[in-house]
Amino acid sequence: MRLASAALSITLIAASTAQAQPTNEQLAARCAELGAVFDRYGTRRSEGSGGPDMIRLGAGIDCQKGRYAQGIKALEDLLSRNRIPYPPAQY
Repeated sequence: MRLASAALSITLIAASTAQAQPTNEQLAARCAELGAVFDRYGTRRSEGSGGPDMIRLGAGIDCQKGRYAQGIKALEDLLSRNRIPYPPAQY
């Protein structure tokens, strides 16, 4: 009986841990969401603005190649540095 209880506990813990991990689709959506926020509020559109933001471009490439954690971190840091509020993660 104790063995069955222990096995059930381990199974439940493993299931709850697996659900806590965001899926690639959720991470891709988060990358897109943060990129869109920066593109809308952080892009300078005046003449002589200095060109595209290289951190934004690099984060976009990370997200496209499936390196979501790096892309999301870079975008969150970029938005914070520019004092642009962004929505919290929903996962």
